[in-house]
Amino acid sequence: MISLQRVLLLVVLTAIFSNAVLAAGKPNIVLVMADDQGWGDMAYNGHPLLKTPNFDKAAATGLRFDRFYAAAPVCSPTRASVLTGRHPNRSGVFKWGYPLRPQESTLAEVLKTVGYSTAHFGKWHLGSVRRASPAHPGRNGFDHWLSAPNFFDNNAVLSLKGKAVKTSGESSMVTVDAALEWIGRESKRDTPFLAVVWFGSPHSPHRAASRDRKPYAGQPLKNQHFLGEVTGMDRAFGKLRDALGPLGIRDNTILWYCSDNGALPRVGSAGPFRGRKGKIYEGGLLVPAILEWPARIKSSRKTSVRCNTCDIYPTLLEITGATAKHQPEVDGMSLVGLIDGKTSKRTRPMGFWDYPVRGISTPSAKWMGDLLAAQRNGDDLPPHVSSQKAAELPSPRHRLDRFPGHSAWIDGHWKLHRIDGKNGNVRFELYNLESDPSEKTNVAAGHPERTGQLKLGLNAWLKSVVGSYNGDDYAGASPR
Repeated sequence: MISLQRVLLLVVLTAIFSNAVLAAGKPNIVLVMADDQGWGDMAYNGHPLLKTPNFDKAAATGLRFDRFYAAAPVCSPTRASVLTGRHPNRSGVFKWGYPLRPQESTLAEVLKTVGYSTAHFGKWHLGSVRRASPAHPGRNGFDHWLSAPNFFDNNAVLSLKGKAVKTSGESSMVTVDAALEWIGRESKRDTPFLAVVWFGSPHSPHRAASRDRKPYAGQPLKNQHFLGEVTGMDRAFGKLRDALGPLGIRDNTILWYCSDNGALPRVGSAGPFRGRKGKIYEGGLLVPAILEWPARIKSSRKTSVRCNTCDIYPTLLEITGATAKHQPEVDGMSLVGLIDGKTSKRTRPMGFWDYPVRGISTPSAKWMGDLLAAQRNGDDLPPHVSSQKAAELPSPRHRLDRFPGHSAWIDGHWKLHRIDGKNGNVRFELYNLESDPSEKTNVAAGHPERTGQLKLGLNAWLKSVVGSYNGDDYAGASPR
């Protein structure tokens, strides 16, 4: 008879071998995201002052997205969309500081099933990063993480898998250095990796390093710091990008860069587009985005196809062959055909919905300082209340016939806005984004049939989102 120990050893070896087979030939994935960088906050998009030589090189080498949308006009919701492929309202991540529900299937979790090692670095903002939190990166599929609960400045205190650690240096470079240390180790193994690198810049208050302010010495000090933070990100991104070659992994590494929402008021640039951060108009949603993958994208290209942060998840699942054990409704679509140059149009509409609630205050510096002090005294701190309740569903259920706030539906070049004010009065605006990319002329009255068709699509989508928020598509899923 075969001993129990041999059976267990055989099971373990079989699992290891199966994972190795699954992982063979799969690309490494590095997802980089800025915090509050608008579409126009790039030299390659025509900013008159900014110096972004490394972003410019990437944009001139890989696939440059000129109409790439954040799923939401503020930070935490868009980050949730990257990890789930779903509009963030489906999981209750309405605004900044809301935690990601444990019931969600995340990109890191799904990629682990096909042999990927996973890590998160930098801004998290999807829940507490304390050890007992049900919403920290480790609970969402990341093997390794050095993370902040929100944006963070230079010399920040970060959470290393729940342990507060004091870092030294410019915030974007600290993030990249930590990521490269981990990537360097992972590149020596036979398995692929997912590294999520989320900068804390150029979120206000702006505190650029002196070397990054120098190119803007003639500008007002406030502008020096904002522009300098973007240049600091560029410098860190360049170090990350340049390191992939010497590590021998550049050709088969997907390096995907974008921002989490549109331009900041006053200091940021939305380019020619209407609106800024917090708005559903184009300037609040359009962000710079670049994808490099030398093994598959062999020459530079620009695309004006409308894409979305929700598309990242289904794209990477198709590329890696991964499937979620429980997959609720996804709003994004795979961009593999676009990446390969086989398609030149979007086949699925995009929905947006800015729900009218306030965000949850997440003072990263204070919270991490408190954690560092407590741990130095031999204590620890519990996660904050919002994270403790991350898995809770609304009670009573949200109504299926009430959609407050500002929502929008993009189908082809047409964009319909639905604006539900505090008094319950709903008004609609319609724009042809091909002829009116700045959304200056509302043509709803002149196109009643098209407006009616778009209303049907938007209303059906809004009902679907509410159903998800109520928990209707979590059948078979359980909190982690």
